[in-house]
Amino acid sequence: MKPETLARLKNVSTATLATALFKRGFRQQFIQNVQPLRVHGRQSMVGPAYTLRYIPAREDLNGIEVFKDPGHLQRRGIEECPAGHVMVIDSRKDARAASAGGILVNRLQARGVAGVVTDGGFRDAQEIAGLEIWAFHQRPSAPTNLTLNHAIALNEPIACGDAPIFPGDIMVGDGDGVIALPAHLADELAEEASEMTAYEDFATERVRAGHSIRGLYPATDPANVALFDAWRKTHDR
Repeated sequence: MKPETLARLKNVSTATLATALFKRGFRQQFIQNVQPLRVHGRQSMVGPAYTLRYIPAREDLNGIEVFKDPGHLQRRGIEECPAGHVMVIDSRKDARAASAGGILVNRLQARGVAGVVTDGGFRDAQEIAGLEIWAFHQRPSAPTNLTLNHAIALNEPIACGDAPIFPGDIMVGDGDGVIALPAHLADELAEEASEMTAYEDFATERVRAGHSIRGLYPATDPANVALFDAWRKTHDR
């Protein structure tokens, strides 16, 4: 990812990106039913996807002793997810058992990972909410992941909250949730979303000043386009 793409994506919303994707025919890139444990200021979470996939646990394979194996895929994923990436976990939309807990998410933060996303739940949710790393889940869940989850694959295509996630997709998260950008479109989406955000900020300012949305949002009145051009110059946008 180009540095300018990273910088642009940190300053646009998932809502704006969803519209840009919709213009290109993409309708299923937003991860359903996940929310941030805490919103971290105005800048969005951004990073390439590194994936972990769970299947339903089988009792003879998921006793507590499996964690003694340093090659256990959940543990491996925590240690191998590259800095700056987002760990995305396919928990089959099942939050009855945790996808991970406080110690593992602390480790991701210490290693410089940009965020962690699951369509299941996290245990130690209050602790995770106090960390600086972005974390998204469906809801808190105390039972250990072994109760229901068997880690089966790392860095392969997964489904997360009904969205297709391929390793390297650019994940963007904010207060609304998380969206996956196909990697080959990230540069152009970032540029378009930045332009859209500038106009949205202008339109919001006009609406708060009492102006109608007619001809403003969308910009169908040439007079508003001219006002926007002047606004950009005065706001260095």
